[in-house]
Amino acid sequence: MTITAAADGSALGNPGPAGWAWYVNDDCWRAGGWPHGTNNQGELMAVLDLFRCTAHLPEEELHILCDSQYVINSVTKWMPGWKRKGWRKADGKPVLNVEILREIDQALNGRKYRFEWVRGHAGHDLNEAADDRARAAATSYQQGIAVRSGPGFVRAGLVREGGASTQAAPRVPQRQESLTLAGSRNQPDLFTEPDLFSELETDPFAQPGPEAAPEAVVEALERELLSPDTRADIGRTGVLLHPDFTEIGSSGRFWTRDAMMMALEESPGAAAELEIIGADRVGPQAVLLTYRSKDRAGSSLRSSLWVLDGTQWRLRFHQGTPEA
Repeated sequence: MTITAAADGSALGNPGPAGWAWYVNDDCWRAGGWPHGTNNQGELMAVLDLFRCTAHLPEEELHILCDSQYVINSVTKWMPGWKRKGWRKADGKPVLNVEILREIDQALNGRKYRFEWVRGHAGHDLNEAADDRARAAATSYQQGIAVRSGPGFVRAGLVREGGASTQAAPRVPQRQESLTLAGSRNQPDLFTEPDLFSELETDPFAQPGPEAAPEAVVEALERELLSPDTRADIGRTGVLLHPDFTEIGSSGRFWTRDAMMMALEESPGAAAELEIIGADRVGPQAVLLTYRSKDRAGSSLRSSLWVLDGTQWRLRFHQGTPEA
């Protein structure tokens, strides 16, 4: 049998009152949260709790629907490398949300699972149901009222792949998460740490205010992206690069988003100076930025296409050409 569930997180203010939830159907779901947390922590906690709640069914595969590429990539791509480096990134900085990630790593042992990315807020029934419950949990913490935690994992009503219903089983007792995870009570508060890889509603970095022209916002983001500190932070580059980002490099190499993020984390390069040539709107939600960059290796002419993804400007395409 394959158990299909959506997992989602929510943070009001990011960070702020936070919630998480996983959802199979109206009779099988669970939610929780904290007074202060981030969207990413909610997303991760939903996945962790789903594994915990199904730990008594190790022979059954989990099919996890998730709208967070950060979570999917953390679990399926980056975690082995982080573990080899002592849970540190390539620049030596500690991995964000490491305590939750450690718990997930342990929960994966002996389990069969696969992740599927779904676009958030796009009408996907299971994703919308998980999102509603995660947001409701965050709102409950904001208002200081009891959280609807849900029935937990209940097999009644689940359907096997062949179409036959499963037999009802007792509900699995669940425990609410405290503000700190087990084994971390003497550690700093996890949920006061800024988390920079969320599908943000607002940008946490100091940028031009909401009244600023898109051209000014995009220029500020481009300058930030050329900072070695930003380029070495895989969380921040994940915010700035569009999920469908591509680049044609000055060497002629074609880059995908994941390849670029990993390459920048390993080798962020040196600081560069920018000389803006033009910033032109090419549509109601797109700005084409052209500029000259200068560093120790010389100068290049560059063009960046930024698009508005929800309320977040993200780099969709970039191309660089060495200047003669």
